[in-house]
Amino acid sequence: MTTSEPTTNTNGRNLDELLNRHFAGKVVRKDLTKLVKEGANVPVYVLEYLLGNYCASNDDEVIQEGLKTVKKVLAENYVRPDEAEKVKSLIRERGSLKIIDKVTVSLNERRDVYEALLSNLGVKGVEVGSGVVKKFEKLLVGGIWCIITLQYFFEEDQKGSPFVLQELKPIQMPNMDMEELFEGRRAFTEEEWIDVLLRSTGMEPTQFPQRVKWHLLARMIPLVENNFNCCELGPRGTGKSHIYKEISPNSILISGGQTTVANLFYNMARRVVGLVGLWDVVAFDEVAGISFKDKDGVQIMKDYMASGSFARGRDAINAYASMVFVGNTNQPVDTLVKTSHLFAPFPEAMIDTAFFDRFHAYIPGWEIPKMRPEF
Repeated sequence: MTTSEPTTNTNGRNLDELLNRHFAGKVVRKDLTKLVKEGANVPVYVLEYLLGNYCASNDDEVIQEGLKTVKKVLAENYVRPDEAEKVKSLIRERGSLKIIDKVTVSLNERRDVYEALLSNLGVKGVEVGSGVVKKFEKLLVGGIWCIITLQYFFEEDQKGSPFVLQELKPIQMPNMDMEELFEGRRAFTEEEWIDVLLRSTGMEPTQFPQRVKWHLLARMIPLVENNFNCCELGPRGTGKSHIYKEISPNSILISGGQTTVANLFYNMARRVVGLVGLWDVVAFDEVAGISFKDKDGVQIMKDYMASGSFARGRDAINAYASMVFVGNTNQPVDTLVKTSHLFAPFPEAMIDTAFFDRFHAYIPGWEIPKMRPEF
């Protein structure tokens, strides 16, 4: 649960007070993320994870102390790409160090070991135990932000990296107690709860008319509903892709460009399921740029969107990821309707009624205002 600056809703009840009373210790002030994000190019959910650990209170003193701690953790542990060499040197001199970085793992078949790539630190070939990979499969596809403890151990004729992974802890919420959530929810009216949901994504609901609130809420359906396919096309700057990139550690945003059936659905050589098997949401940014290297890519995508399963080789594979397509319309919607159609930004290969029939929702992005600080 998250909140921002004190706000009352239309009933005159204070949402902050209600949230702190019914979700004690779970409320994070969203406005604090701005204060700690400076210089740390990490997703919002990483900052909220830290704020949730140190600032989950409505006591100003506790919050200020927590803020200092979070800033200290980021200053000491977050690896800025331009300071990578300094951090590597520090690990070598100290022997070990705890850092925050994005970790992606791949299997090195020649050596029969899993090896990690640390994005910001720029270190690859760090050995990772099979147990860690089995426990956190998302490391293999797309990578996840983690708090890791690295050691430095060098010996002659070493085959792998001298950096050794001692401990790895993904930055994501621990198990959710749904009963506790349902119990707290009973204290809120439907209107209040919609405001709470919107505030949990960093939006200030008092600034939006009712219809816009529903559009913003519709963006979240793929995060909670299995195999829910939707698209949102609209002008730039309305926060279309933000929610799939920054809000949840369970969604992945593929920035336009080429993708492959192996990466998205199933890699037949390695016999592993792709993105749709490991993430709750697979979102495509800039739909105009989507293209498959494989000729049957769009057909497999259609098959998957219709049934939640697809066939590769002899196997029929089920997966639960929702698919989201976001893109920009480069002309006013009334002009678009007169001259072509509302799916015009999609690439030629996807302009097919059978493909569009598989969408459960079309969010009219042109009805959502461009983001401003007060939003």
